Amino acid sequence: MKNAKIQRITQTAIIAAMYAALTYAQGLLLPGTTTAAIQFRASEALNVLALFTPYAIPGLTLGCIISNIYSIGQGLPLDMIFGSVATLGATTCIYLLRNVKIKGYPLLSMLMPAIWNGIIVGWEIEFFFEHPKAFSFSSFATLGSYVAIGELGVMLVLGTALYYAISKRNLDKRVFK
Repeated sequence: MKNAKIQRITQTAIIAAMYAALTYAQGLLLPGTTTAAIQFRASEALNVLALFTPYAIPGLTLGCIISNIYSIGQGLPLDMIFGSVATLGATTCIYLLRNVKIKGYPLLSMLMPAIWNGIIVGWEIEFFFEHPKAFSFSSFATLGSYVAIGELGVMLVLGTALYYAISKRNLDKRVFK
């Protein structure tokens, strides 16, 4: 029992560390690609891990909080809250939809980060940065679409590759027991 608890905590911590490290590394190597409205945050591909273990949910959420600390220096402390809420919602839905597959592919799960981030982060950008005094739905829809496009790109390219790399090698059964 004690070993199982340690294994869950370790799995959560490793996932959080991987997410934060990938985000920080990308931010250093390719400035702006992890914080712009249209972003291609490679670490978001790790959302796929929620298909294999429920401990990816707190791990990815914590990793998002940690990596968004970097955003504070860029004047975006709100992203620590809103981006993390979007990650929590997306990964929870990914886990809940993990058995829903279209021709063996978890398409609905792969769409969750784009939907959650598009809505929540799109609203955050619109409400706090674009039009803080007069909300504009068309601007929100545009900004939300930009965020969603970046998420779709990551999930459908890198996320899909990671999904197949894990499942084809049965790592889901060996690593995420």
